Amino acid sequence: MSFRPNPTVCSLYAVLFAITSSIGADWNQYRGPKGDGKSVEKIDIEGFKAGIQKPLWKIPTPRGFSSFSILDDTVFTIVTRSFDGANCETCIAFDATTGAEKWAVALSSSDYGHGGGDAGAPGNRGGDGARSTPTVDGDRVYLYDGHLILTCLDSMTGNLIWQHDIPQEFAGRNIKWFNATSPVISGSLVLVGGGGAGQSFIAFDKLTGEARWKTGDEILTHATPHLTQINGKQQIIFFVQSGLVSVDPTTGHEEWRSQFPFSVSTAASPVSSGNKVYCSAGYGVGAGLFEIGASQEAEEVWFKSNELMNHWSTPVIKDGHLYGIYEFKKYGRAPLQCVELATGEIKWSQPGFGPGNVIVVDDKLIVLSDAGEIALVSARPDSYEELARAKVLEGKCWSTPAYSNGKLYVRSTSEGACLDVSGR
Repeated sequence: MSFRPNPTVCSLYAVLFAITSSIGADWNQYRGPKGDGKSVEKIDIEGFKAGIQKPLWKIPTPRGFSSFSILDDTVFTIVTRSFDGANCETCIAFDATTGAEKWAVALSSSDYGHGGGDAGAPGNRGGDGARSTPTVDGDRVYLYDGHLILTCLDSMTGNLIWQHDIPQEFAGRNIKWFNATSPVISGSLVLVGGGGAGQSFIAFDKLTGEARWKTGDEILTHATPHLTQINGKQQIIFFVQSGLVSVDPTTGHEEWRSQFPFSVSTAASPVSSGNKVYCSAGYGVGAGLFEIGASQEAEEVWFKSNELMNHWSTPVIKDGHLYGIYEFKKYGRAPLQCVELATGEIKWSQPGFGPGNVIVVDDKLIVLSDAGEIALVSARPDSYEELARAKVLEGKCWSTPAYSNGKLYVRSTSEGACLDVSGR
């Protein structure tokens, strides 16, 4: 007896698949909904080409390198603004469609004394201003500023719900160029690093702000922790000055650790695929891959000293390959590269991007160069294939793009832009 499919049912399934495949998704934290730099949305290439030619709107985003987070119709980032004569890290919320501001809340001082961060400043010094990105969870937005102060605001109004001063309450130890890590949500908890001995990693109840657990004696880096699942176990990987430390996000129990060199600053986050974890750092360090066995022990697969350095540009893993910006301090020149994850072999290299950032949407790379150019590139290991390119921003672009509901959000040290690339 043969089976004959019902054409009406098949057509209905095809329509439903097309609809669900194109539904927009929130980009509610640093590097997207899963923190891996990926979006499941689809890209219409012609719509993308047209959309990057003229921004839907632009807003001022002075000083700092915070990225965008998007939840429903509201976009969040952190900029520098003056309040009563003092420059402050300031969280702003604005309408995703029009760019109209909804509210703004001052945080800590943004005058770090580093210089070089203002738009138009000479050279490529990092400068002052926020480095972390807001994390949005329902009706709350979580912020971890340069001074290690963790703040929870009402995402609709900006009203303060709770706040913790990590240096004052948990003997926090800040680092050169100040904190750049973003908060990470896991279930009912919000997790950060930066506390002192015995409390370097801290989990707070995301609703009440009550500390649920604290553990570890590690020194923070600029790398945002990576929440992932390895060998069937949920875990959060902190990239600290001693190397990689993975803990159970629910209990704080250490799962595994691996030593990794440190020099001056580690800023790119670790990334993972299955039971393999990749990490990289600049200042002559290099990159490495670790495999986590069933016994939760980390074994080095390969390490390349002073090679494959992701200065602060965290790569994205796609089909067994890393796609990202490599090299160190090659402003305006650093290449976009495809690297085989299993071996560290460079499959192709395209210069001229500088230390910008990369995300993956619909099997395509969206690359923001440090000079403000957007490029759409095929995520394929055999060759570099560019599909679209346009200059969209002025200023220094060291922030990660965000993508939600067919809109691309990018910013520099002077301006932020929303580009409708949906083709609708």
